[in-house]
Order: sequence, then C-alpha cells, then structure tokens
Amino acid sequence: MLRSYLKLCWFKSDPTALMPSRNFSYNTIIFYMISGIIVEGLIADFADGTLEVSLRAIMAFSSVATFLFFKQNILLFQRVFTAIFVCENFIMTLAILCEVLDVVLIKMHYEYHEYVGVALAVFLVCWYLGIVAYILRRFFAYDIGKSLTLAFSYFILTYGIPMLFMDI
Repeated sequence: MLRSYLKLCWFKSDPTALMPSRNFSYNTIIFYMISGIIVEGLIADFADGTLEVSLRAIMAFSSVATFLFFKQNILLFQRVFTAIFVCENFIMTLAILCEVLDVVLIKMHYEYHEYVGVALAVFLVCWYLGIVAYILRRFFAYDIGKSLTLAFSYFILTYGIPMLFMDI
C-alpha cells in the first residue's frame, strides 16, 4: 500500500483508487508527528516543535474536514488526508535529509550552504504544492488553477497559521 501512495509523489498513482486501512492511516499520522517534530526540533527546541506540529496536524485535519463538509462528501476524509499525509511524510523525510546536508555543508565550511538550503526548501515546497494540487484535482476533477489555489490555501492554513501562533 505504501508504494501505491508514494507513487502519488511522482503523480503516477490515482488517489481515488486507493483505500487505506485504519491502521495505515494511523501509522501515517504517527509518522507525520514524529518526522515533523524532528524537523522542527532541529530548527527550534523540542517543546516548540511539538506544539507547532500538533497545531499543524489540527489545522490539516480541520482544513480537510471543512473542505469536504462544504463539498458534502465527508466520507472521503480518511482517503484524502491519508493521501496528503503520506506525500507530506515523504517530503518531510527529504526535508530531514536536507537539514543533515546543511549541517554537513556547514562543517565543511561551504560558503554557499545557505543558498543550497533555500533552493532545496523552495523546491520541496513547490513539489508539495504540486502533489496536494494533484490529489485534489483527482478527487474533485478541478482544473489546474483551482487545484493549485486550494493547495496553496491548504499550505497557508497548515503551515502559516501555526507558525504565526508560535511567533505570538
């Protein structure tokens, strides 16, 4: 099942054909929390990272549930959030590797390590937006523009609002 979901990251699988088990969905959430706490813990401290990732998870679930409520199709909740979270977990794993690369570049005294880090972060965010847009497009038959707009809105809700909350 994991392979089928990971194919979504390369836009080669149809998320509407995937039916996750409860156990698979729970494991996806657990991995989401752990990987997010690792990344945020590397940036800030463990307590702040845990709080921010918890807020992101709440915002993600709320965003998907609200969207599906207005689409009058709340029964798709588990399928949509599992597809998004598996792909987000993949991107988060790559982000962890980017953090490790940044530490290595700093230790090697590589002069342009910040540019490498920023370029990789921009690439991962763009890829993430593309994946979420793809998932929403496949589930709801939206055009590319509307799918990208919704993906960007989801990104702002799940990352921007918790980040603002943490800055308060």
